[in-house]
Amino acid sequence: MAAGVLAAPAQAASGGTGSAPPQPQASTTTGAVSKHIATTRWGTRALRNGTFSRTSFDGGIQIGPRPVKVSYDDPYGPSGRLDYARGRWFSPWVKPGFGLTELIASYNATTPAGTFIEISARGRTSAGRTSSWDSLGRWASHDVKFHRMSLGAQTDDLSRVAVDTLITNSGVAYGSWQLRISLFRRTGTTTTPTVTRVAGVASLLPETSSTSPSGPAVGQSLAVPKYSQMIHLGEYPQWDGGGEAWCSPTSTSMVLGYWDRLPTPQQYAWVNDSYRQPWVDYAARYTFAWGYDGTGDWPFNTAYAARFGLDAFVTRLRSLREAEQFIAAGVPLIATVSFGPGELDGAPISSTSGHVLVIRGFTPGGDVIVNDPAADTAKTVRRVYQRWQFENAWVDAAGGVVYVIHPPSKRLPDPDSHSNW
Repeated sequence: MAAGVLAAPAQAASGGTGSAPPQPQASTTTGAVSKHIATTRWGTRALRNGTFSRTSFDGGIQIGPRPVKVSYDDPYGPSGRLDYARGRWFSPWVKPGFGLTELIASYNATTPAGTFIEISARGRTSAGRTSSWDSLGRWASHDVKFHRMSLGAQTDDLSRVAVDTLITNSGVAYGSWQLRISLFRRTGTTTTPTVTRVAGVASLLPETSSTSPSGPAVGQSLAVPKYSQMIHLGEYPQWDGGGEAWCSPTSTSMVLGYWDRLPTPQQYAWVNDSYRQPWVDYAARYTFAWGYDGTGDWPFNTAYAARFGLDAFVTRLRSLREAEQFIAAGVPLIATVSFGPGELDGAPISSTSGHVLVIRGFTPGGDVIVNDPAADTAKTVRRVYQRWQFENAWVDAAGGVVYVIHPPSKRLPDPDSHSNW
């Protein structure tokens, strides 16, 4: 049972399955080991294929009639339990076509003050053994008497949670997976969260692959604005204090700026007037995860971006050849990388176990043009990294994770023929 929520009458998940997801494709890299990645997304129509328990549908999943009463003690707030009404939505069971070892869920939702959502996941082995539910986070767009949070490792029967990722135990693979969205509102109110999109990316990745050949986006560079996380060093220590800690909200803000969807001056009016690029401070506040104690929770960043009318989700790509398709379509990507000393020439930091930046284009020779927020100033944010070095740091070392953020009207590159978007 997740910490903080008292037991309530159990609600069984049942119902039919949705349409089958696309089958995983082989890697597009020359000579690479196949990377099994399958992303399943439920939009406003597909959400109806799930199972509704004390929830209903009105433009999205909402708390419905006769919700269950539970009490909740915010572990990072004042002591004392508060009464909430809860409804749940269960996704169909998804069979990705391979034995997955990792799963990341993401979501788009509106959460008025007094409401929040919790995202949980479980898996089922090919032998039919079903795991327990593990929480992948409690989220709200606000922080009014609520702390969005990661619940930590949750090591149990068949899998564990690493911040926002479900990871199977050694020797275990899931043949199918399922998500559960729990919606909460304070009792005595009629407000409700509304969940409009849900996604899950399942993966089984090899340890290494070879460098991909350059593709359709060579010579293209998108006009993504340049923001430095380092100019925020020491700002708002309650949200991890800027500097090296704010790579994710800074990168997310760059892509929001590209789409002209940054928060308004009225929204960030509380930011100290002396701070430059105050929209980054705003993003740090509203992506910060208690428990994890940082702003780098991947789904929290995409959920934050969705507040501004954008479709945002987390997935994995197999290679820079796939990333080029997004750049050619005019969609920048936010990527996470990991590298040691001497492994990424020209980087503003010597090494990192996890760093987030924006892929904005490619040189005529196929090298990667990025906006790296770890640069000391905005003027030096734009960098060019060698293709093979970047691909090693992003795909091999960090699993090819990206945030895809775009207006709903902007069609992604040939989405019907890919298993991972």
